[in-house]
Amino acid sequence: MPSLRRPGASPPGPIVSSAHLAAGASPGLSEVEYGLILASHAFQRWMAGCMAAAGMPGLSPTEILILHTVQHRDRPKRQAEILLALAIEDAHIATYAIRKLAAAGLVRVSRAGKEKLVGITPEGAALCARYAALRERLLAEPVGAAGPDGAALASVAALLRTLSGFYEAAARAAATL
Repeated sequence: MPSLRRPGASPPGPIVSSAHLAAGASPGLSEVEYGLILASHAFQRWMAGCMAAAGMPGLSPTEILILHTVQHRDRPKRQAEILLALAIEDAHIATYAIRKLAAAGLVRVSRAGKEKLVGITPEGAALCARYAALRERLLAEPVGAAGPDGAALASVAALLRTLSGFYEAAARAAATL
């Protein structure tokens, strides 16, 4: 395939959103950050679109993530578990989302002592099943056919978890400055 670059042109630099950040010690990190920006927005659009196609338009990405977290392993979750699993710092965001999901009949809230437990309703479980079926057909099958293989995806996931630790540590350090 012929090159699309002009003859004599220098090779392109890193693909980043902020060249001033890529000028430092790790331009590759800036490329990852730009990829995270694009992937994050695409993932959020996907979740909302898939949930709408599954029959529940109008849920935010946070509400969708909480619904799937509550459905996980088919057992009620303490709100603190949900916050921890999804790395949500502001409990008010989760509280609002849980109230909205409860009002829609997708989760039920109960108490175990002082703790709030959130469980999936049959309607919520059915919605999660429709979402999962659509995800399989519209996303997982095409990725399986033409995208990275399972080992590559697992490697990327491990890298993202590792990087999240660095970002968390850097956030703590920045809070002390």
